[in-house]
Amino acid sequence: MKKALITLTCLALFAVVGTCQLGGKSYTKDDTLRGSITPERIWWDLSFYDLKVSVNPAEKYISGSNTIHYKVLSAGKTMQIDLQPPLSIDRIVQDGKELDVKKEGKNAYMVALQSEQKVGARKSLTVYYKGKPRVANNAPWDGGFSWSKDKKGNPFVATSCQGLGSSIWWPCKDHMYDEPDSMAIAVTVPKGLMDVSNGKLRKTTENSDGTTTYDWYVKNPINNYGVNVNIGDYVHFSEEYAGEKGKLAMDYYVLRDNLAQAKTQFKQAGQMMKAFEHWFGPYPFYEDGYKLVEVPYLGMEHQSSVTYGNQYKNGYLGQDLSGSGWGNKWDFIIVHESGHEWFANNITYKDIADMWVHEGFTAYSECLFTEYYYGRDAGAAYVIGTRMNIQNDKPMIGKYNVNEEGSQDMYYKGSNLLHTIRQIVDNDVKWRDILRGLNKDFYHQTVTTQQIEQYMVQKSGKKLQSVFDQYLRDTKVPHFDYKLANGTLSYRWSNCVEGFDMPIKVTLEKNKYYFIYPTTEWKTLKVSNLFDDEFKVDVNFYVEANKL
Repeated sequence: MKKALITLTCLALFAVVGTCQLGGKSYTKDDTLRGSITPERIWWDLSFYDLKVSVNPAEKYISGSNTIHYKVLSAGKTMQIDLQPPLSIDRIVQDGKELDVKKEGKNAYMVALQSEQKVGARKSLTVYYKGKPRVANNAPWDGGFSWSKDKKGNPFVATSCQGLGSSIWWPCKDHMYDEPDSMAIAVTVPKGLMDVSNGKLRKTTENSDGTTTYDWYVKNPINNYGVNVNIGDYVHFSEEYAGEKGKLAMDYYVLRDNLAQAKTQFKQAGQMMKAFEHWFGPYPFYEDGYKLVEVPYLGMEHQSSVTYGNQYKNGYLGQDLSGSGWGNKWDFIIVHESGHEWFANNITYKDIADMWVHEGFTAYSECLFTEYYYGRDAGAAYVIGTRMNIQNDKPMIGKYNVNEEGSQDMYYKGSNLLHTIRQIVDNDVKWRDILRGLNKDFYHQTVTTQQIEQYMVQKSGKKLQSVFDQYLRDTKVPHFDYKLANGTLSYRWSNCVEGFDMPIKVTLEKNKYYFIYPTTEWKTLKVSNLFDDEFKVDVNFYVEANKL
């Protein structure tokens, strides 16, 4: 009720002055228009995008249209379409009539519909737009268009827009809760260049004006930031992977000069697919295939069009982010960004505040890949090593309805949360079933943190709520306080959320681990045969042991 009252108060303030404070930070009406399911969004359901865009690298200019197909869910006469400046909308047309459009804030266009929007009806409208899109200054973290050149001076262009939103380069319903069932993407580029986008290439058209149009088709639901354009002097090679659902096309597009390196380095893509189908279940987009595409930035998880810029090195640009040595055994971008095909593109957050669902599970996939090829101890050493990257600066879950993600700890605190839960489950067959079950039961769906939490509680049969509250919603690392004296172990949790009661493994005999069940109150156990220097807390649990 308190949260509801705060929300109502904030909405009232937005209406009057256009700003509101949540947790000490000011949010504008633009934040709400971008990050919430507004009345102008909720009444219609996306079914199909037909995106056509012409890209002029010499002028850093784009123009095109997007036909938005939708189903009417409830009465509505105003539709919100999002497009970020410096791009602008020329006109919007439905049933042959140009519609009145009012811009609200920086990015939202409110479209006044003229025809009847009958519940259950399937309708469409077309948005025409143009301009010089925002330049990505530090892709993929600061997104937009990356305008670059290859070694021979050919244009080398790509898009990236997670968080920032796909409306940075094409008009759409720019909120993650709603995905189209499928999508067509037609990209026109100067002759001699190739565009690689999502899905399968249906046709290539040589135009009379010296341009070429590449028509791609996505058969599966796709999140908006997963849509991408990649343009360059590409060469192509491929392989066929025998996967859990049959034959999977795996295609690779790289700059001409890098073909030899790519044919060696990209062998890891098949290894990735084998490991992740084992842990997570079948690749979620067999109909659209899997692509790995070279780009002028580090890389990102664009659905069925994973982008790569790791300089053909193992590790993260040659570095092991875990310090364990295991991270240099494989190419970070191939493994991590491809892991997002399961956690981000198959299972997608409804609100970016829950971005840990993407990044925590995918950072954990690095551990599982390591384990699959090098053994369980190696995987554990890797994920434990990544703890050095955790800041504990703010909660992993961000603010809802204002397009704000949580702490960057969502990566490696998120993966260590999952590694800790695996220890609690204490059954590797069940653990793998949970990971595969998530991808099966939430197949091609948008989800909330609460759904993921409830699912894992139900399938594990373990009390995990205080564990999720501790690691997702708080910044403290739990302290396992203990005293060992006169053959008695005294222990409790401190520096933790109220009611924290996570079980943990400790040595109650020399080199033998057993579960104990601390709470925030002191408990005792007789351990008469245990010497002080023989007592250990299992390092697979992300806690701090605190001897008193």
